[in-house]
Amino acid sequence: MTSIGGSEMVDWNLAVATAQRLTRPGPEVSRDEARAIVAELREHALASETHVRAFTRMFGDEEPDPHGTPVLIVDRPGWVKANVAGFREVMKPLLGKMQARRPGGAGGLVLGTVGGKVTGVEVGMLLSFLSSRVLGQYETFAPPSRDLPAGPVQPGPGAAKAGRLLLVAPNIVHVERELDVDPHDFRLWVCLHEETHRTQFSAVPWLRDHIEGEIQSFLGETELDASTVIERVRQAVQSFSGGNSTGAADEDSDDGRSLMDLVQTPTQRDILGRMTAVMSLLEGHADYVMDGVGPLVVPTVAEIREKFTRRRASGAGRLDQVLRKLLGLDAKMRQYRDGERFVRAVVEEVGMDGFNRVWTSPNTLPTKSEIAKPGEWITRVHGRGE
Repeated sequence: MTSIGGSEMVDWNLAVATAQRLTRPGPEVSRDEARAIVAELREHALASETHVRAFTRMFGDEEPDPHGTPVLIVDRPGWVKANVAGFREVMKPLLGKMQARRPGGAGGLVLGTVGGKVTGVEVGMLLSFLSSRVLGQYETFAPPSRDLPAGPVQPGPGAAKAGRLLLVAPNIVHVERELDVDPHDFRLWVCLHEETHRTQFSAVPWLRDHIEGEIQSFLGETELDASTVIERVRQAVQSFSGGNSTGAADEDSDDGRSLMDLVQTPTQRDILGRMTAVMSLLEGHADYVMDGVGPLVVPTVAEIREKFTRRRASGAGRLDQVLRKLLGLDAKMRQYRDGERFVRAVVEEVGMDGFNRVWTSPNTLPTKSEIAKPGEWITRVHGRGE
């Protein structure tokens, strides 16, 4: 991370320490149980690769890569460390720009040091909240480290970059117990979803760079003037509390947008719309695949899906619901639902191979409008005559 005067805009070490201090340990299991859970998750992840590749046909007839991205079974602190590394990598350009605009001299150094620690604590608190809710994640941006390896970076234009698949064992055990479902079936079901994400990025070499480019464009449009940012946040808070400067009711004040949505520039909203469409596609595709493969290999898949969907929709209480909304997690829930409907509608109309044309290039990715109206994507990509 580029720093000025030895000070960073975000104290990443403090972020990790804060998150690990606040993160709960997870459900109690014996040492033997823990070993068995880790072994089973590794076994299911390996089996899921075969099932997902056969169902999605994204690799065609190609043989699996024996040197693919690794599967890491982590606890909550391990997930935090991996994601801090990812945040640190993705946000380098933005934070470097902010540091360049920081006042020079001792005052700027003090401001940067204090601000970095405050931001580090805030990032740590956010990651602590999320660390108990994530079951698995395909980590695309973080560089490999000694304790968190990643797949090899393949040379050449358009080649796939490093990545790793994280399965958060304590959270998987917590949810399977909470839902009272068969633990072996639930673990395989989760692995099917996460393996689909690994397959997406492994089979589509340009996908990672495309998403990273959109993120960097989004961050590049960030307004760095402090007064502007404060005013936007003030408006965002008012919109969630129901207040506004005119005293009139705001019809859009509670439309499901997150705090992040409300502080964007018009250009950022356009980028955010494209990113939302891509994430809806990726999450919906993973849900479609896990439920499509499920009946063949997960005997209790119908029960698991019913209970899991009910849990996903309900939240865990008032505070949890507020935080989910502010952080945009409710929007992510809609991505699962809307994306799965898109994938299902397209596959029913043009088959799996016809759907897979979505992975041809960034131009064949669905727009936000097409996610809601799959027929528009079919018309654009396949043509009405086909």
